[in-house]
Amino acid sequence: MTAELTSLETAQKKFTDYLHDRGRATATILAYSKDIEQLVAFLAKKQITQATSVAQEHIEEFKKALDEDKYTAKSISRKLNSVKTFFRFLKSSGTIKDDPATLVAHPKYEIKPPRILSKMEYRALRDSARDDPRMSAVIELLLQTGMRIGELARLETVDIKESEIQIKNFESHPARSIPLNKAAKNALDRYLKIRPQSRTKNIFLTKTGRPLLIRNIRTAIDRYFRIAGIKEAKVNDLRHTFIAHQLMTGASVILVSKLAGHKRLSTTEKYLDLVKEKTEERVRLEEL
Repeated sequence: MTAELTSLETAQKKFTDYLHDRGRATATILAYSKDIEQLVAFLAKKQITQATSVAQEHIEEFKKALDEDKYTAKSISRKLNSVKTFFRFLKSSGTIKDDPATLVAHPKYEIKPPRILSKMEYRALRDSARDDPRMSAVIELLLQTGMRIGELARLETVDIKESEIQIKNFESHPARSIPLNKAAKNALDRYLKIRPQSRTKNIFLTKTGRPLLIRNIRTAIDRYFRIAGIKEAKVNDLRHTFIAHQLMTGASVILVSKLAGHKRLSTTEKYLDLVKEKTEERVRLEEL
């Protein structure tokens, strides 16, 4: 293989094409690309531009540089995962003979359990957005259906049925149906009455009739978290709360996995210990 074909920039492009061919999610490809781009830039400063020239010590130095730049252990571990996947690909494709990332260890860090909103927080968040029909509907749908924020942003008027929501397949996520309960339906109907007129099929729009972007939804919900006095919570915690509450009310793991659109049952099963802990805590409080 020629030097041109083994340059890190060429290898990075081949890796990105490989991820696209494998049908990986756009967000995943973007994250991998940025991480590898950061590594390539770091190596370039050391005059290392060929994939075959990268050694374990160079990746260890990259890892140390990330730590010195105040990246969290979790972020460093995620970036190393991208790097390891990159070099595994290069070895399997014959671009390099030896994988320099194999023996590089991930930094240790504590994995926090999913954040589950309490009933008081749940109600406070809903109350905080009560005078905002659009965000009230957004919050209610996320809490009552557990859909991903990207799925909500892509929802179209034709996806809403009388008693369910149709989630279209997108990238690596298959299509599925989610029951639409009364609370979510009422909040959605209230918003649709004041929704701006637009040729855009997306349900959630800006005041000028353009699709409401994911980052806008995150920013708005973060604002209502602050108004409601809910600390250390993120948008994805609404999805976590839905999953946990479904399991706590006796829904089967298989059903909840289908509703959440998890690819693996093991992803849903990770919530079981947390649900057990929450249930035991509730029982103790009731006994006081």
